[in-house]
This record gives sequence, C-alpha cells and structure tokens, in this order.
Amino acid sequence: MKQLFVLILSFIAGATLAAAPAAPRLQAGAATSNITPPIGSLRVGGFAPYPTEHVHDELHARCLVLDDGKTKLALVVCDLLGLHRSVSLEARRLIQEATGIPPENVMISATHTHSAGSALGSSRYVNEQKLDDYQLFLARRISDGVRRALNGRRPAEVAFGSVDVPDHLLNRRWFVRDGKGPVNPFGKVERVWKTGAPGPEFTEPAGPVDPAVSFIALREPGGRPISVYAAYSLHYVGDTGPAHISADYFGMFCEALKRLQSKPEDDPPFVALMANATSGDVGLNQARYNQMNLKKGSYQRSRIVANDLAEKVHGALARVTWKDHAELDVRFREPDIAWRKIEPELLVWAKDVEAKAPRLSGGNLPIGANWATTPDWVTRLSYAGRVQALAKVTEPAKVPLQVLRIGDICIGTSPCETYAEIGLEFKQRSPFAQSFMVELNHGMIGYLPTPRQFEFGEYSTWPGTNNLEPQASVKMLDALVRMANELKRGAR
Repeated sequence: MKQLFVLILSFIAGATLAAAPAAPRLQAGAATSNITPPIGSLRVGGFAPYPTEHVHDELHARCLVLDDGKTKLALVVCDLLGLHRSVSLEARRLIQEATGIPPENVMISATHTHSAGSALGSSRYVNEQKLDDYQLFLARRISDGVRRALNGRRPAEVAFGSVDVPDHLLNRRWFVRDGKGPVNPFGKVERVWKTGAPGPEFTEPAGPVDPAVSFIALREPGGRPISVYAAYSLHYVGDTGPAHISADYFGMFCEALKRLQSKPEDDPPFVALMANATSGDVGLNQARYNQMNLKKGSYQRSRIVANDLAEKVHGALARVTWKDHAELDVRFREPDIAWRKIEPELLVWAKDVEAKAPRLSGGNLPIGANWATTPDWVTRLSYAGRVQALAKVTEPAKVPLQVLRIGDICIGTSPCETYAEIGLEFKQRSPFAQSFMVELNHGMIGYLPTPRQFEFGEYSTWPGTNNLEPQASVKMLDALVRMANELKRGAR
C-alpha cells in the first residue's frame, strides 16, 4: 500500500511538472531615429554656445527593447550633451501612449558629445520646463525609435561581457604642486586642476579611472546579432571640425561595431549603442595622442578610439556565454535632493563681475549670462549668471534614479556627470556580479563628485557646474544599491 501511495505521488508530481509552462523565451528588437538638429542650431559643450555650420555625421537616438513575456524594457541612448528631465518625461509619456511600456521601464541617456544641439532648454535649475521645438522633436523621435524597436522584436539570446581598454583614459583631475595652484574664477587657489596632459607642475591624479567597456549583447537564437548595448567611461574626444555637428566617438563606435558584426544587407539591421558610463572626472589621455601629431579637427582621434573599442568588443563577443531566458525587472525613484547652496559672498562676487564685465552688442552668449562679453570675461560672466540662478531655486531637485535587471545583469543610472569612483563603488556594492553604471540618464544635473573630492576644488566642483549638495553622491549611490538589492530579492 505504501509503495502504491509513493507511485501515485510520483505520478502527480510528474504530471504537474509536465504541465508547467516553459519560461517564455526572451525577445529583443532594436532601431535608430535620426535626431540631427538644423544647421544653425547652437552647438553646446563650451561656456558660450555658438551656431553650427556643418553636419559631419548624423545624430541618433539608438533604441533597444527587451521583452521576457511579462515585462518590457526600453533602453535609449541619444547623441546629445545631455537632456532635460522634461524631455525624458515627454518621451516616456509618448512611449507609453504608443506601446504601453510604463515610463519607469524606459531608460533614456545622453552620450555627452560636445558637438550637438541643446536639449537642455532655457534653464538647467528647474525640475520641469516648457519644451522648445527641438526638445519636442527629440521626444517624438525617441518615442518613434522605441516603437520601431518593439515592432522588430524577435526571439533572442542574451550575453554579458566586459573588456578593459585603459589606453585612452586619464583621470583629468590632478593635484598641483605646492605653490603652483591656479586661482579659480571665484578668486580661490585650487589644490586640483583639470588636465589631459599633466606636466611637471602636477603630482598625481586625484581619482581612478574605470577601464572597462561593459556590454550586453543580443542575437537571434544561435544566429544573427541583433544589438549590443555598451558603456565606457570616457568623457568625449572632441577633435571635431569647427562648428560641426558630430556624435563623436560614441556614434563612430556604433558604426564600426556594426561593420564588424553584420552585413549591409541584414534586415532588420544590427544596432549598436554606446552609453557614457561614469566619466565625470575622466577624459582622453591627451598626452598619449599628442605624440601622434594628428591634424586638429580631423576626427582621427575619435576614429582611433571608436575602432579600438569596437575591435575589443567584437573580440570579446566570441567568448561570451549566451542564454535564451532573462528575467527583466526595474526600479525607478526620484528622491528630492537639495541644490547646491550659494553663500552670500558668492552673490556679491557675481554682482561685481556683472558690473565689470564688458557688454558687447552681439556675439555668443555665455551660459547663464545676460549679455555677450569679451573672451577674457566669458568664464567669469557665465558663472556669475549660474550662481545667481542657483540661488533663486527654492524647491529641491527631483533626481531620477533607475536600476534595471536583465537576468544576471544590473545597470544603475545617474542623471549627472558622475565621477568614475562612484561607478566603481556601485560595481563593488551591487549584489549582481555583472553590474555597471550609465550617467546622464533622464537628465543633466551637473557634475557628481564625492564629498572627499569637493575639498580639492577644480572646475567640476564649482557652483554652476556642480549643482547638487556635497552629500548628493552618497545619497544617490546608497539608493541605487538598495534598489539593486530589491531586484536581486525580487521584492516590490
């Protein structure tokens, strides 16, 4: 009788297992949308934006959609310096309207090319703003790209990879020898200064670099590649022509990897995405490139970087492990974080600068300034306007934070130009071994140094380029790690 009972239980268990539905296969689709602004649009990336005169290479919103049968995620990378939070809000509203994908499941980041039109609008120090014509166009094109990627989804396998490419990187914040510290626009001597080619007046870098190119790859089962989403911690290259529009090395990497991974006749076409990881204090190793004697404005440096990264990723793809299932999940929160406090003496300084700065009747307007001025006053007048605008802000900043899970892969995000050590710490603290960060996601709220780095000074810690309170990085990183742990536990 006992043996019969065991047999019956075994039969029931076997029948239950046989009836259990198989986990749905992962699906993926990718597409691009052209987001190039008209010639004549202001090119941003410097203290005084100026009109563009030529398009060297088109700008794109590159889109990837993943679907595990229960959850859909959309990852978008735009060839922009940055985008205002309001652009992301509008794009995600349009995406939900067209596809049903919830706004919190959509990730929209900027590459930080310094040769694009502006998607930042009239003020960088407000949570919401009325969108201008280009911002409205951008939101619509992002939505269209996601919709097309969703339309093109098909069964897929996913893999994670990482390859170190340190040769192009230099932490651009260096300690200055005693007595050699330069004076910043506010009249204070700096302990750290920005450089891409440190000379004898510098001693050592103030922080690390993250040499990893982290990437997520999608392919048709055992077959054609669909997409690669990569992230690298290099600020930008910037060897563009005068007044040119260009996607910089980010776009060139995407085209180079496409040539290596696919054929021109492939339909749907392969789509590569290159996001900016955490490069707030990391730039191109100019000292290395200065030895090459390359022509200025020739795009040669951008191509060298792009081709090297593409070849390294292409090689690494041969060693990855593919999976046909990946659970998708996401966490999205917008904590309120205080803006940078502006001291009264800084406002006195700003008024003094405005009283002394020459007024020109025409010319390029420095960011934050009310009038054009001579070149020797551009930086000071720009910061005079920025600190006064910051001082007027009363409500806290809404800081979009997002963490995505793709199987065993975790992506943390920041809406700031984030220091490399923050990205490295996220990798170390994340419960997922395969983790990395992407910056300038859903916004551009200035630089994000650690509290320790604030004490050293330098451009990226100045009020007006750093816009959040000194403890912001600690609060944001702690929140990201908590969200990653929730994803690991599967807790809502």
